[in-house]
Amino acid sequence: MAVPVAALCCLLPLLPAPLAPGVPRWLAAPVDWPKVALLSFLHGCWESLAQGLPTPCLRLVRRALLRPALPERAPARTGANAFFPVLFAGVLMLPPAAAALVAVPAALLGGPIAPGSRACLSIRRAPGWNWQTRPRRRQLFNGSQLALCAFASSVAFHLLRGPELLLGSRFPAALLPGFAAVAAFCLVNGVLVGGMLMLTEGRHPGVLLRGARSVCGLPVLVHAAGGLMVAVLWQGPYGAFAALLALLPLSISAWVFAQGQRERDAHQATVQSLVQAVEIKDAYTRGHSERVGRASVLIATQLGMEAERLRTLRFAGILHDVGKLGVATELLRRNGPLTEEERRAVEVHPVYGYELVRGIDFLGEAHAGILHHHERMDGRGYPSGLAGDRIPEFARIISVADAFDSMTSTRSYRRGRPVTEAVAELERCSGSQFDPVMVRALIEALAVHDWQPVLPPPDEAIRAVPDIPLGVPEPARAAPGRVPAQGGGAPMAGQP
Repeated sequence: MAVPVAALCCLLPLLPAPLAPGVPRWLAAPVDWPKVALLSFLHGCWESLAQGLPTPCLRLVRRALLRPALPERAPARTGANAFFPVLFAGVLMLPPAAAALVAVPAALLGGPIAPGSRACLSIRRAPGWNWQTRPRRRQLFNGSQLALCAFASSVAFHLLRGPELLLGSRFPAALLPGFAAVAAFCLVNGVLVGGMLMLTEGRHPGVLLRGARSVCGLPVLVHAAGGLMVAVLWQGPYGAFAALLALLPLSISAWVFAQGQRERDAHQATVQSLVQAVEIKDAYTRGHSERVGRASVLIATQLGMEAERLRTLRFAGILHDVGKLGVATELLRRNGPLTEEERRAVEVHPVYGYELVRGIDFLGEAHAGILHHHERMDGRGYPSGLAGDRIPEFARIISVADAFDSMTSTRSYRRGRPVTEAVAELERCSGSQFDPVMVRALIEALAVHDWQPVLPPPDEAIRAVPDIPLGVPEPARAAPGRVPAQGGGAPMAGQP
């Protein structure tokens, strides 16, 4: 409750009370209430538009026409990418308390989320707590957070005589108070977000500084520049009309970005649905897909791969085992040897995976990565027996990431091994099974990024899993007429 109480205190100067001695006059200056109301309304409208949500205007019209309410949906873009030019314009044109008030109505109605608030919405809480089931508390925090940020930002702007410089269009002198206002906004917001993380997750105090840095980026500077332009035009001869026209280019770009973000969210939901289906079928691989995606990105980042391909590669890593949906569950959970026929049934899963996802256009290069991630550099892999550089780059990366996570996590046929032992096995198989470039990239990435082996729960089923060193075929006591689950003769790192 501390944040809402502090926000309420910021609004006290709006009350008709005599000014206390020593308090600056601008802190309790007369308020242009029509301007406050218009800015509050515009802030809510533009923020809703930028997040791909119905605007307050549309909602009011539908209510007036007695139409049913539109279905609720999540914002397309939250966190540091929220749309704040109108709020910043209020910071520059209004007294601090009035600027804080501009942010409140839209946030309380479920609209804008302050930069960085996304982190707060994903915080682990006590059992029974759910932001979705307690929307009023979430909206109260969002509104209070934005109000405090706007108040602090406006105070910084006034302390440096910003309104006088802005009214006289004295540039570039007016830019210094403007930068100070942006810095104050980001600092207060970062402290609030970091403080919430400290209280709920016991984070280190250094999270306060990191929180402030995380929300002070290019989007905030662009929005601040837009707010400065709106304030200058608003106070010019053409008033609010010119300011609204100036917002159009920013609004269109924000709306386009929101649609792209919504499409990316749909892609992520599609991928997650497929992964969940695989993990339900084979409990031993729970979390394996996400970890392979992460390890693949670590390798590719070390190689200098561009951002768009990194995103596609992550999808390929996450979906590399989706073809196991077509493999018998009993074979996936077998902790003993497989017959030759059973092994062929398991080895066809890359083809099944490719058939499942080939119609999903946004996966692009991921199709080849999913189909060929079990190929070997020496040409003894499957399903196509490709060798060397004929194996697609995505497949060579996923092959290393998949084997590494398989070795460091407990599977139905072998307990997880230490990272150092898994790295040694990758180096041993480098050049024959794995691409040496990819193995070296993973080793270099592990030197920078911590990777902890997955520790299974200590139950009876896990205790029954054999603890076999890497490089030894599993099981070493293969019965006549059967082949080891890890390969017919020579041991292989990882799992089919």
